[in-house]
Amino acid sequence: MDFSTIVMYLGFVMAGYSVVGNDSIQTLGTFLSSNEKRPWYVLWLFAGSILAATLIYGWYAYGGDVSYGRLIGDASKGYSIENPKYPLPDPFVWYYLLPPLVLMFITRSGIPVSTSFLILTFFNEKNLYSMVTKSMMGYAVAFGAAAVVYLLITKSLEKRFIENPLDEQKRKYWTIAQWCATGFLWAQWLLQDFANIYVYLPRKLDFSVLMASLAVLLALLGYIFYRRGGAIQEIVKSKTNTVDIRSATIIDAIYGVVLYFFKELNNIPMSTTWVFIGLLAGRELTIRYLLDNAVKKEVLRDVSLDLAKVFLGLVLSIALVFFIKLLAA
Repeated sequence: MDFSTIVMYLGFVMAGYSVVGNDSIQTLGTFLSSNEKRPWYVLWLFAGSILAATLIYGWYAYGGDVSYGRLIGDASKGYSIENPKYPLPDPFVWYYLLPPLVLMFITRSGIPVSTSFLILTFFNEKNLYSMVTKSMMGYAVAFGAAAVVYLLITKSLEKRFIENPLDEQKRKYWTIAQWCATGFLWAQWLLQDFANIYVYLPRKLDFSVLMASLAVLLALLGYIFYRRGGAIQEIVKSKTNTVDIRSATIIDAIYGVVLYFFKELNNIPMSTTWVFIGLLAGRELTIRYLLDNAVKKEVLRDVSLDLAKVFLGLVLSIALVFFIKLLAA
């Protein structure tokens, strides 16, 4: 095995850990928070089965491309597996390990940066503008959708959730609803973020490579569940009543619908991080305004800090692209 191949596989493993550790908590964070009493391996089996089904279906339906066309691009624009939108470097050199390395460091600090910008931009910086545009649109749509929904339900539902703990007899119904909402959301997230992980592997995978990569991802996901989400989970817990299974179900449903909308819009990769932060911001500001008749400075600061963190990811990704260009020159 030559050095380029070693870098390729090592990059995949590092990207897998970074993306699962950073981005998946945006998707599964409320699920973990509201199911803290359940064994971690039960939650892992649920999420892992959806991951496996989504990955294998994409490989089958797209002729070996598990990114659902996001790495290859539209055939109408001249892209194909032989001429993909995000070509595989030949050869892989050591500095292609920098994006997941930086992301691993940032993930441990609890900063929710965008893996789409930080990793995909390395492979084709020409697509940065389209990714940023779609991601900003995602933030705005998620913010607006959350604001509208919580304007309608805060006083009728969310206030009641906060003031009245869930009756145990009704918990099983909410548990079913939440697991359905989480399953839908998790699948939509995977359709977007497989591209961020599999950008390190050939655009058309052999079955053996598919199975080996699936085993790696399931192991990484199990580790994240065992650790109960890590540092980024604190962003979820800091928001109003997110540990309540009823609130978590509504959050997951809105997030899943927004991601589905953008999946159907086009196959341009986007930052699910921006969608997640926009949704939490719209929800938090609306709830606090309706319940407190004002938005406190602490809430505004918290929402602004989350947005600043995702902008930091954008700045870092652009800076690293120029740094790589200097190394490659």
